[in-house]
Amino acid sequence: GAFLYNHLQQKVRNAEALAQKYKQQQEALSAQLQVVYEHRSRLERSLQKERGEHKKTKEDFLVYKLEAQEALNKEKQDSMNRYGALSSQHKILKNQHDDVKKQLLDLQLQHNSLKLEHRKSLESHGQKLAQLQQEKDSEVTNLQDTVFKLREESKLLRKAHQEVHSQLLSAQAQMEEFRQLKEALQKMPGLR
Repeated sequence: GAFLYNHLQQKVRNAEALAQKYKQQQEALSAQLQVVYEHRSRLERSLQKERGEHKKTKEDFLVYKLEAQEALNKEKQDSMNRYGALSSQHKILKNQHDDVKKQLLDLQLQHNSLKLEHRKSLESHGQKLAQLQQEKDSEVTNLQDTVFKLREESKLLRKAHQEVHSQLLSAQAQMEEFRQLKEALQKMPGLR
């Protein structure tokens, strides 16, 4: 019985020691569980805060996305309007360019025609000038001949004038002689 009693006491002591050990482990686990609960509570609060911030960020992002989409649409519309205006201006400028190109071609053709006409006119004027020069030279030669002939005639006329003048003086002298002779005859009584 003593042996059994000792054996049972030994088992009770072992059981108490084991119970103490389990109690200590339970207390440690309780403390750890408390820490885990607190940590979980902090994590839940942090998660709630993060969810709130995430929700706010998501809402801000949606607002930003909407504003960005509106701005993009407005910019796209403005770009389309600018493109339409530039396209219209490009068409106008292209038409003006084609018109100027056509005018340039017409002016080049007109210039070539005028150049040809000018060359013909120069040739014609050259020929006329040569002809006029020839006619002038011929006329000058004729005039020189005429002047020479007129000078010869002038010489002959001067000579004839001198002869006529001499004859006139001689005739005047004869007239004077005839007058004197007539007066002398009139003074003679027998002849009256």
